Amino acid sequence: MSTERTEHIAAGRGRPHPLAPPSWLLGGLRPSTAPIPWAAVARAAVALAAPLAVGFALDEPEYGALVSMGALSGVIGDTADAYRMRILNIAVPQLFGAVGVALGTLVFGHGWVAVGALTLVALVSGMISSIGTVASVSGLLLLLNAVIGAGLPLPQPWWTAPLLLSAGGLFVLVLTLLGWPLRGRRPERTAVAATYRALAEALEAAGGPDYEERRRQVTQALNQAYDLVLGHRARVHGRSPSLVRMLAQLNVVIPLVEAAPAAHLRGRPLPPGIPAAVRELADAVEEGRTGTPVPDLPAPHTPAERAIDSALRHAAAVVHLPEPDPHNIDDRLGRPAALRVRARRAVRYVMFSGASWRYGLRLALCIGLAQSLVSLVEVERSYWVALTVTFVLKPDFGSVFSRAVLRALGTAAGLVVAAAVLAEVPRGWWDVPVMVALAALIPAFSAKGYAFQTAAITPVILLLSDQLNHQGFDLIRPRLLDSLIGCAITLVAGYLLWPESWHARIGDRLADAVDDAARYLERAFAPVPDEAALGAARTARVQARRRIYRDLSGVRSEFQRALTEPPPTGARAAAWWPLVVAVERIVDATTAARVRVNHGAEPPAAGEVEGLARQLRELAGRVRSSTTPVRVAAEPAGDESSVLAPVHQELAAARAITRPGG
Repeated sequence: MSTERTEHIAAGRGRPHPLAPPSWLLGGLRPSTAPIPWAAVARAAVALAAPLAVGFALDEPEYGALVSMGALSGVIGDTADAYRMRILNIAVPQLFGAVGVALGTLVFGHGWVAVGALTLVALVSGMISSIGTVASVSGLLLLLNAVIGAGLPLPQPWWTAPLLLSAGGLFVLVLTLLGWPLRGRRPERTAVAATYRALAEALEAAGGPDYEERRRQVTQALNQAYDLVLGHRARVHGRSPSLVRMLAQLNVVIPLVEAAPAAHLRGRPLPPGIPAAVRELADAVEEGRTGTPVPDLPAPHTPAERAIDSALRHAAAVVHLPEPDPHNIDDRLGRPAALRVRARRAVRYVMFSGASWRYGLRLALCIGLAQSLVSLVEVERSYWVALTVTFVLKPDFGSVFSRAVLRALGTAAGLVVAAAVLAEVPRGWWDVPVMVALAALIPAFSAKGYAFQTAAITPVILLLSDQLNHQGFDLIRPRLLDSLIGCAITLVAGYLLWPESWHARIGDRLADAVDDAARYLERAFAPVPDEAALGAARTARVQARRRIYRDLSGVRSEFQRALTEPPPTGARAAAWWPLVVAVERIVDATTAARVRVNHGAEPPAAGEVEGLARQLRELAGRVRSSTTPVRVAAEPAGDESSVLAPVHQELAAARAITRPGG
């Protein structure tokens, strides 16, 4: 969700028109401003239509439909930028999907055995989904394909469906990798260049009202670039000069990012030549230029200006360096652990994490209820009920409540399209051009929001299902009923019965962020025992700063998700939202103060740092003990000439945030 949409939802609570839909629903129905991924649009059209055409040509439309179903899962899972990550995002879930459909096919038509098997699969799927993005998609596909295998009469023998579905996913992977020889490391290079461009926008906005939003965009761009580059360095460190160079270019942007808050606190715009020089560096990164440029920069006068000047000249030198020393490039966030270590951590988390078990049990309960219901009550093609539960009950994909409502609305819209297709388009070769058009809508609509994605996927699944069960237009009404039943089961058994769902711990998460801000303040101004420890201290400060900004980005995302919930969670998130912004400003002010000290300003007294850290921890304690913000008396601001004066001011503003009630 964009910041503009978040601010709109937060600001609009409490003042709705009597007849207007609730703000959480309007937020979900408002299309995102994200650009349409045209390459993915073309890839989806080919990946889903080509297998169908081959099936018709071979007089095996059922086989073609199954391959297209596998391709659909690959299209949905193709969300990464870097090619190596795309291999993982597509190939690994296909393996889990093959296992799922094999298990489902084996229990097809076995009544309560199928109920028990799918419930167990749902437990495993939910537990592994908590590990990370690839595991979440793998768990989703494991359960989805198991439900399809247990609910549809698939071709025999049992291994046919897993083979065909996997072939569809691998077909998407092949189409995706066609650009690898031409683009090489283009996604990583583009991500690094995007970080420089986002920083140029932030520096251009310094001293003005748009700076906060630009600074958040820098954090997002930096997070994405580090995820791409460091993820690859874990495998090819020391063997790829281009990767080493990109990591060096990414590292030298950190001092510039640190200097940006100090520039903003000056209260006036920077000279235009500074953001222009950063944009020039972005172009150099993207084009791979080398040389020895001399930036034309204005003379610095203040500590903030000296920090920017020094960081920018150093960045210009490193960006244009042909071959940085691979043994002199450190990781600002730390190199990822070895694969074996990460695998052990993942297994330990799945087995012993309360959150993992809770989500697994929630999903298993809902799937068990859905399968039990359709076993006791005659529901035509009942697999759609469990499919709806699986799609909706994904907390890592967004609010469960709003997803249930949006799923129902999106399915209704998709059924309108499917009804027109099934009623007017003759079955056979005409399905191929129709599939080209419908498949192309999936990536385009997925970029706009969950309801839009559901509306695009629904007619595709129905058209492919019709190749297997030949029900035609008679599919429409049962699918709407099944979707409503699945949404109802999810809302009751997966949402209302679990208080943690509608009593989100957003206050605790925010309090943890305030505590982190206190620790960051202490680390930023911790005394250094001797000159030899200066380098280690600086590296520790940089890593702490990156971690807290990444954590704050996660807090903001959690609040954005909570804002889409109905009361009381949505109202509580809206009440706390101003404090989320205030904590970000406190961290910015701390970073700016550290930069000023690095470039000549008088360091603060130890007592002043301790006092601010104590006030932050008191504020964190009050956040934990309150359901909505309450007024807290601020301590005197202290010496206005201190380098920490902006931190005092931001902390006083944070403590003065009020909301009626407590």
